[in-house]
Formats: sequence, C-alpha cells, structure tokens
Amino acid sequence: MYNEQVMKEFQNLQNVGYIEDHNAYSKIGNAACGDIMEMTMYINPETDIIERVAFRTFGCAAAQATSSRATTLVKGKTVQEALELSNKAVVESLGGLPAQKMHCSVLAEEAIKACVEDYLSKKNK
Repeated sequence: MYNEQVMKEFQNLQNVGYIEDHNAYSKIGNAACGDIMEMTMYINPETDIIERVAFRTFGCAAAQATSSRATTLVKGKTVQEALELSNKAVVESLGGLPAQKMHCSVLAEEAIKACVEDYLSKKNK
C-alpha cells in the first residue's frame, strides 16, 4: 500500500514529542478517519525562524509519516516559508501516497499552518 519512502519515514520518525517551552501550538483532527495531530514549535521571536518543532500524532502510518516529514520540511524555516508549505510538497517529498490517504498530508499542512497562526496571533497582541 505504501511506497518505500513512506515506510522508511514511518519507521524512522523525526521530531516526535512535545516542546515544553513552545510558543506555538496546534491540535488538528479529522473526524472522518479519527486521526489527530498535535504540534508544538519554538519560533525565535526575533527572527521568526522555527528553531524546534515536535508532533504527536494518533493515526495510521501515513498520518505519522506525513507529520514527521512536514516537521523536517519546516524546521529552520521562517514562519512565512512554513505557511507556504503545501500538502502536495509533503506528499512529493515522500514519493506519493495512495489516494485514500491524501487527507493525512492535508492534516499535516493544517497543523503547521495552525501552529504558525497561533504564534503570530500571540506575537501581534
């Protein structure tokens, strides 16, 4: 069902966990499939660069793999660059996903965007 890249990512997840001193947080769920993604970030307030990012995902291998890959794609990037990350880019970096699992990549994109938006809303207060 999954290609070799997806399975490799799933077996070697990156950035799993929870950042205690985070300044950005999101929790996104998909009621249709039951997947839930929680993401925390520490974004440098002077540079707006994502220095640390972590996730905890309850879901299938595709949900885990896309969460992991999405975090590696935004780590070290600016918040603006993170907002530009698409689910399509996450899927392409994994070599593709089965059509019925594309919603997992959308969840990863939404979690990142919600996390960055949380940071920006706090920063702009």
